[in-house]
Amino acid sequence: MRAILLPALLGWISAASAGELAVVVQDGDGKPVADAVVMLRPLSGQHAPAAERAARRIVDQRNLVFLPYLQVLHPGDEVVFRNSDGTRHHVYSFSPARAFELVLAPAQAAAPLRLDKPGAIAVGCNIHDRMIAYLYVTDAPWHLQTGASGRVAFDGLPDGEYELRVWQPRLRPGKAEPRRRLKLGDAPQSVALPIRLLPDPRLQAGREHVHY
Repeated sequence: MRAILLPALLGWISAASAGELAVVVQDGDGKPVADAVVMLRPLSGQHAPAAERAARRIVDQRNLVFLPYLQVLHPGDEVVFRNSDGTRHHVYSFSPARAFELVLAPAQAAAPLRLDKPGAIAVGCNIHDRMIAYLYVTDAPWHLQTGASGRVAFDGLPDGEYELRVWQPRLRPGKAEPRRRLKLGDAPQSVALPIRLLPDPRLQAGREHVHY
């Protein structure tokens, strides 16, 4: 997939330092994509940053919504599901990366779940079908998550070749993650990466979400 220089990005990275990569993730209509995990892996022996220490993350349930919708973790991290609603929740996943099933009463928190295997984990509630969240476990040395602008910026990257990969919850299951190779040197770069997405299940009234 070719890099596309966007005029809107030129001002954004005009003051960027060497070793910086700016990435914007777009859908098929050219609109920015939020909740995309943008990952970089070295291909030519660059020194990667030291692995972060294992962390414990919280996924809350409030007003029949999982918060946050997407949580990015490393292998070895733990996640705790907490129920801040006044109703019971039955939290589960059938995902190969981590299957589990938890019943949480109001004001209850589950025991920590350790996530050792990289991959996408779709989370639902058996009682409230419209509740959906995702855990994405990655061992990529560099990774960032897009916001509403669809943009992320990496800095301090060693010179060399990289594989750029993107994952987003609405990618079609079973399809390879969009990726491309690129080479970084003294000058900052900007890349637009278009991805094809399924409709957002949170906006599909009465439809169940897709399990990974």
